[in-house]
Amino acid sequence: MAMIQLTNVGKQYGEHAPVIRRVDLDIGHHEFCVFLGPSGCGKSTLLRMIAGLEDLSEGELRIGGRVVNEVSAAERGVAMVFQSYALFPHMTVFENMAFGLKIAKVPKAEIERRVRAAASSLQLEALLDRHPKALSGGQRQRVAIGRAIVREPGVFLFDEPLSNLDAALRSHTRVEIARLHQRFENASVVYVTHDQVEAMTLADRIVLLHAGAEMERHGSVAQSGAPLELYHHPKSRFVAGFIGSPRMNFIDGQVDSVEDSGVRVTLASGELLHASVDGRGLQRGERVTLGVRPEHLRLDGDGQSIACTTVLAERLGEHSYLHADHAAGTLVAKAPGDTPVGVGERLRVRVPAEACHLFEQSGAARRRLTVTNAPGVPLIAAA
Repeated sequence: MAMIQLTNVGKQYGEHAPVIRRVDLDIGHHEFCVFLGPSGCGKSTLLRMIAGLEDLSEGELRIGGRVVNEVSAAERGVAMVFQSYALFPHMTVFENMAFGLKIAKVPKAEIERRVRAAASSLQLEALLDRHPKALSGGQRQRVAIGRAIVREPGVFLFDEPLSNLDAALRSHTRVEIARLHQRFENASVVYVTHDQVEAMTLADRIVLLHAGAEMERHGSVAQSGAPLELYHHPKSRFVAGFIGSPRMNFIDGQVDSVEDSGVRVTLASGELLHASVDGRGLQRGERVTLGVRPEHLRLDGDGQSIACTTVLAERLGEHSYLHADHAAGTLVAKAPGDTPVGVGERLRVRVPAEACHLFEQSGAARRRLTVTNAPGVPLIAAA
């Protein structure tokens, strides 16, 4: 069982500010866990600590129930795939994949079996006699993954393995990694990325990390959970703004009234919006931030709505992103690709109460009273 347990783990270099603080995390057997966060949040450092390439400054790390704080990287039963392919240019694909096994003095027949099995799973059989210079970027990355697979580890560690690939190859290799995870039932995966699409599509669980002052106040982990849990139920404004592309729209205001059905918020423009959230403890006049995702904004103008003026329409084919100026700032609404809205057009954008999030001045999120799917196809209405 390749469970990974981190207890009060921290990392600090000398007298500098800590880069990792108070990480308590259990990664289950066969779980695909993704470390996600802004640059400088320590996600690669945390991965290297699991790998044994960085020492822990504090806390305890267990792999498979064994404390490994003082165990060398080679003895932890983990295999790591780096951002750079790190292939030996003078060796063939077969020799690159077999190198670690040869160093470990694995019998020749067993090396042959493992390499060919890994090559088959990665569709590399026809490339085993080639050298890295004769391979594409995607093929080189598959060789690097194959080199990790042949070790048959209990834990796979991926450090931004797709960042050097173009968009098409990145998408293709992402699918291959997901399929491989399903085949290797005895291995857990820890994967570092700054790309939330990779995180949302690959992860069983996302661990979103803080950086800077937020990390100092709250520890490194901002929120940990299933991708859709972080998407629909963010614990803070930071999480809400980081998960989702385009990011959630934020509108500043103040509490007008608290009711059983939610909270009424007065915007800086004087408009009044209702959010279906738990408002217990909030006081009239208290400053808050209302959040709503682009796909939840409606352009039919019915119900509670705000006046906007379009400044940009991003036409992406299947859908469009409409950027509109409002007194509180620029909002982004997702609409069908052929939505007939031009630049400079006045609109009334409806903000459904059941789709609203509400954040206190501290950034903490209020619990939503109603959870619904995204509203249906938007309609157009002039202001």
